[in-house]
Amino acid sequence: MAADVSKATPPEGNERIQHASAKDAAGGRTRPRLGWAASTLLLILAVPCIGVGIKYYRDTQLSTRHEVGLKTLGPEGLFLFSSLDADHDLFLSPEEFKPIAEKLTGVAPPEFEEEFLHDPDGETITLTAAMQPLLLQTMTKSKDGFLGVSHRSLRGLRSWKSPVTPSSTFPASHFRIFLPPKGKGELGEAWWIIPSELNIFTGYLPNNRYHPPTPRGKEVLIHSLLSMFHPRPFIKSRFAPQGAVACVRAVSDFYYDIVFRIHAEFQLNEVPDFPFWFTPGQFTGHVSLSKDASHVRAFHLYVPNDRSLNVDMEWLYGASESSSMEVDIGYLPQMELRAAGPSTPSVVYDEQGNVIDSRAEGGEPVQFVFEEIRWSSEISREEAARRLDVTFYPFKKVPYLPFEEAFSRAEAEKKLVHSIVLWGALDDQSCSGRTLRETVLESSPVLALLNQSFISSWSLVKELEELKADRQNLDLSEKARLHLEKYSFPVEMIVALPNGTVVHHINANNFLDQTSMRPEEEGATSFSFTGGFEDPSTSTYIRFLQQGLEKVRAYLPS
Repeated sequence: MAADVSKATPPEGNERIQHASAKDAAGGRTRPRLGWAASTLLLILAVPCIGVGIKYYRDTQLSTRHEVGLKTLGPEGLFLFSSLDADHDLFLSPEEFKPIAEKLTGVAPPEFEEEFLHDPDGETITLTAAMQPLLLQTMTKSKDGFLGVSHRSLRGLRSWKSPVTPSSTFPASHFRIFLPPKGKGELGEAWWIIPSELNIFTGYLPNNRYHPPTPRGKEVLIHSLLSMFHPRPFIKSRFAPQGAVACVRAVSDFYYDIVFRIHAEFQLNEVPDFPFWFTPGQFTGHVSLSKDASHVRAFHLYVPNDRSLNVDMEWLYGASESSSMEVDIGYLPQMELRAAGPSTPSVVYDEQGNVIDSRAEGGEPVQFVFEEIRWSSEISREEAARRLDVTFYPFKKVPYLPFEEAFSRAEAEKKLVHSIVLWGALDDQSCSGRTLRETVLESSPVLALLNQSFISSWSLVKELEELKADRQNLDLSEKARLHLEKYSFPVEMIVALPNGTVVHHINANNFLDQTSMRPEEEGATSFSFTGGFEDPSTSTYIRFLQQGLEKVRAYLPS
């Protein structure tokens, strides 16, 4: 029987093959097409199922690892582990473990890329660091025990009294990161040295970190400069706008004078203390260097100290990213780097290549007499700084004048004053109005209305309090008093007459609550959405300004 079956099978199979071939020849091809379509459909259906399965498996693995980590390390230990786990896979790669290895074996220098390798025949420049520590009395919460602030929380801040490296020498060629890129060398034209990677949509970087990532490219020099103050600078700040911007202030045949502004911050605490972020409002300064970066004539970097508060501080009170965050602000009298003199070569050769002067290791520098640079074209430092401001903050396309000047200008031009009162500066990183400046204040319709009908100003609460107490200028004191009377933490937006009378105001928290309402709910508030704008925050701010203009009529003589 077996032999019979074997013999019977091939003809039956051949008949099927011949039958199918006949249908193919007739143009049918029915069964192969149906089979191919069914296979394709099954494959299409299988792909998302496989993806869901893989995601479920990975999520389950992460959840299991998290439970094991919590059980093994406890909340604080897992918090430390997570601060190193950059990709959040609950495994530490060698690169992620590197900060701990450097801590245990001695901190390694930043990894210089090829473009930053030292030229032994190139010039070098020596920078000196100077610093006066933050004045603790300028902090609202500086005293131990006040509002839950502990000595442990402020340990890193209290122990930071001076620069970690008072003096350091750099190759002049490294400063070429400040040179304008191709096509960006026009006087007054700003460009990004380190672009900002954050905005209102991307959110911000995690708070639960202790060690900065390894600097790359143009970050290397800036990291090295800021490391003279403290060993843990973060070149990419947690909040937008990040990075560094530069602008050509002056040009000669062979030199540029370039102003720059950098947003960076420091992590002051170490394990076992929770992270403490120290964020100066900005680092600014200038560098005068040859167009080929072979010679640096002058360099100065500093934190501006012309405001009563210039540093934002934030620290965690728990072992997770979602833990409560405390915030304070204070005054830093001094933080700056200066060049001890122009960059110089270590060896000087004559025209025949013979050494005519040299500096021995640790010896006195070679003496030079430098010619005075004559700038063929230039703009003022103030104008260059304004160009940098607008690049970082588009809302500053509207001029924001000092408090007294704003009211004087409003009186002269018969306009209202659009005034913002806040805890920290509006145009630097010590700000308490980030959301406001990154949304409505840079909106084109708001910019147009402010330019047309208002004189704008912003003021620190602390500065208004000082003006209020000034008995030498009673008129300005009264204007400050009227503003403070309407102020509520953290930010108050005010529309005022040139004489200081407040005709309209709204707190930033109330404003944000109103912009988050659905359109059908707007009848419940004093604000409504104007028909011409789709963005709720823009339309609500437009309405706020328009209501200010309307309410002026009640103060005009009939």
